[in-house]
Order: sequence, then structure tokens, then C-alpha cells
Amino acid sequence: MKIEDVRRLSHDQRIDQLLQLKKEQFNLRFQAATSQLEKTHRVEVVRRDIARIKTVLRSPAQAGRATAVSPPPVAKKPKAAASPRSAGAGKRAKTAKA
Repeated sequence: MKIEDVRRLSHDQRIDQLLQLKKEQFNLRFQAATSQLEKTHRVEVVRRDIARIKTVLRSPAQAGRATAVSPPPVAKKPKAAASPRSAGAGKRAKTAKA
């Protein structure tokens, strides 16, 4: 599958194709693990097709979809200043029994 073919697909078709390729990749992994894989190059082709589809899905050229992929950064709260108390002041004091 070429990148032009992926760009021609609608968003829903890309998602369906991605799911189909992931299922095929899963099956190819099992075939490879059990030494039943005949077309070894197919693993690489499927992996690259998945990457192509994901690239097009995440591209900023997709109108209105760029904000859904990356949320805005969250402002961090400033750290509280260290208290003037000693390090063990907040803990319960152990009492020695005689």
C-alpha cells in the first residue's frame, strides 16, 4: 500500500484498514513463532503499512484532529516552601519506657 492510497481513504476506512493489518501482524507473529511462516517479507510489509496509516492519521493536515491527538500542556503548581520546623518535628516522638 502506498502513501497516496492511504491518503485517499476516509478516516473510517483508515481505522478499519489499521485494525485489519494489526490482526494480520498478530497472525504472522504466531506463524513465525511456530515456524509456519512462508512469506517472511510479509511481516515487514505489514509493519510498514501500519506505520503509513498511523502517520496519516496523526498528521496535522487532518482538519480538527490535531487537537484531539495532543492535549494542551498542563501548568504545574509551584512547590511549597520548606517549613522552618526541624525534619522530625512533624513525626510523633518516641517515648522511652523505664
